Amino acid sequence: MVEKRKRDSASDAKPVGKKRDAERTRLVIIQAAREEFAENGYDGARTDRIAVRTGMSKGVLYHYFNSKDDLFVAVLEDIYLELRSQNEALVLDDFEPEAGIRELIAHTYNYFVNHPEFIVLVNSENLMKSHHLERSQSVRSMFAPLSHRLGELISRGQEQGIFRANVDIIELYISIVGLGYFFLSNRWTLSVVFNRDLLAEGAEEKRLAHMTELVLDYLRNVKPMDGLK
Repeated sequence: MVEKRKRDSASDAKPVGKKRDAERTRLVIIQAAREEFAENGYDGARTDRIAVRTGMSKGVLYHYFNSKDDLFVAVLEDIYLELRSQNEALVLDDFEPEAGIRELIAHTYNYFVNHPEFIVLVNSENLMKSHHLERSQSVRSMFAPLSHRLGELISRGQEQGIFRANVDIIELYISIVGLGYFFLSNRWTLSVVFNRDLLAEGAEEKRLAHMTELVLDYLRNVKPMDGLK
């Protein structure tokens, strides 16, 4: 009886081990594909090079992903999941309303600074009018928890009389993302257009400070002066 239980335990462990190995292999492929797509764009990326990066055969790649399109969808899901996880690590309930907004802006902006491939990959997908991302079910619901927590933070600020009424949470978050994303993705051309070195030391910090105050100035519940009503 004891021997039988041992055999059963061993046989039960095998599927679990195989599942873990499969998940690890899948993650290795996604990471290699992420690097390939970021360096070469969707059109320039090659599954041959992805296979070389992983040390696997193309046959193994196609065992996990049916096509280059499927791989790109998985990469997009991976980067959005990473951004969501970055924001979820920030517990907004721990902060007073203004401090919470500052932290959320900094977390989001610093993710883009530290992961420039996010900007490259999303720009590439936008050029294709979200052809791949629209196939993803997970991305559609991925940011609902953040929207809810941001909404609660804004509500607390409104209850305290700090924040204005009628704040559209989605528009607010798009502004937080866009103010940093646009700067970081266009600073080369903007440097030429405005004859200012936006890649100089301190430029990223200056932009973060500016966009933080811009968002907070929008949110603050400031009553208009009598002459400006």
